[in-house]
Amino acid sequence: MEATNELNESTNEVYETGLSRSRQKLEKSKLNVGDTDSVSKSEEERCHFAKLIENHKVDNITIEFFYKPHTLSLLFCIICGLIYLALGRTDTTLKEDVWHGSIAVCTVFLIISILVMPNGPFIRPHPAIWRVVFGISVLYFLVMVFVCFLSYEDARRALVWMYPDLANMTYDDILDKEYAANCSEITLSRLYSHLDVFAVAHLFGWVMKAVLLRHYGLTWLLSINWEITEMAFSHILPNFQECWWDIVILDVFVCNGVGIFIGMQLCRWLEMRSYHWESIRWTPTRWLDPESSFMRVIGVSILVVLWQIAELNCFFLKHIFIVRPGHVTTMARLALISAISAPGIRQYYLYVTDPLVTRVGTQLWLFVAIVITEAIVCLKFGRHFFERTVTLYIVLWVIYSVLSSFFIVFLCVFFAKKRHSRQRGISVTDYYLSSDYYGIRHGGGGVTAPDKGKPKKQ
Repeated sequence: MEATNELNESTNEVYETGLSRSRQKLEKSKLNVGDTDSVSKSEEERCHFAKLIENHKVDNITIEFFYKPHTLSLLFCIICGLIYLALGRTDTTLKEDVWHGSIAVCTVFLIISILVMPNGPFIRPHPAIWRVVFGISVLYFLVMVFVCFLSYEDARRALVWMYPDLANMTYDDILDKEYAANCSEITLSRLYSHLDVFAVAHLFGWVMKAVLLRHYGLTWLLSINWEITEMAFSHILPNFQECWWDIVILDVFVCNGVGIFIGMQLCRWLEMRSYHWESIRWTPTRWLDPESSFMRVIGVSILVVLWQIAELNCFFLKHIFIVRPGHVTTMARLALISAISAPGIRQYYLYVTDPLVTRVGTQLWLFVAIVITEAIVCLKFGRHFFERTVTLYIVLWVIYSVLSSFFIVFLCVFFAKKRHSRQRGISVTDYYLSSDYYGIRHGGGGVTAPDKGKPKKQ
């Protein structure tokens, strides 16, 4: 407790000192402005947004070489590479020229991304990595926008041009086993036969989801909701049809449950900052208050629905363009969406919980744009799939997603208050913090009372 109080006092003092200095600078530079407080408020929000959302700076640099821009060195490497490739290539076909030229354009664009793209909310292991991720996401978004203007035959032809092994692939290669067959037959050998490489990938995927969301309640909500989503869309995609024991035992408890536990323990071991998606206040007279439980339910519901759409896009895209689950394009798309969603989720969390963050970050904006554009591509090229859609199932699925978000928020609030009641002498805001403005003022950005003042990483 003493360590926590010392951390609170020192953090609050540093924060107030920084605010007073920024206000003094604003007063000197804005003497001719009548409303200095409003200017200070906007400047405070702008600095807060730049520091936590858009361009997180690296403090305490130990090796200066790895954090210098090296702009001239990169320019020299680009010029030398272009000279070698442009003047040294002879007797090439048009296909090779287009392929190598596309790779060169993407490579140069990613190098430029290292120089000009924002860091985002993360700085570990290195800001350059997250700039490259942002650059790749921009390229992928532009590709999906371009695909929206192609016919299905041309889009499929372009995919086969890049990956010739997809030319002879059929739907039988995707639907390589029976689904929801002989569900009454439950044996250990049959359960063990389902624990293949895809089950391992499934478990690893939930480890990553737990690391991204950092919240037991929300991860379990998404785990159960995804099984509901599969049942809601099983009349469209046959591989969503599963036996009850496959859903309950293998998916929910084994792959999802073990993956969530490992992911949350990994967050604890790496001392990552905790995420508290639920709100501790219910303000019926101010439902639009960012701290109110009503607005938090809306925020969590949007996250849940958007997450489900992002996962549905993966299944619809591989069925529409006839790509098997283990193909490199499927794996690359999953890796890319995971990498893009990491800073996007952090920015969305701050947007939902932090009153000083009044606009979304660039990574979050791009992630939402990619998910929606993928959905547009699926709707355009997968009309023969969606002709079988039962509208009632989809409406019930959306209603369930909202109601389940409402339930999980208040369930987590109930347990948080119950834990708080066991901690005497600690206020709710001291115990139940987030990385928002109030967390910084009351405890230093996500440090909860049981952590006894240990500094949190990102």
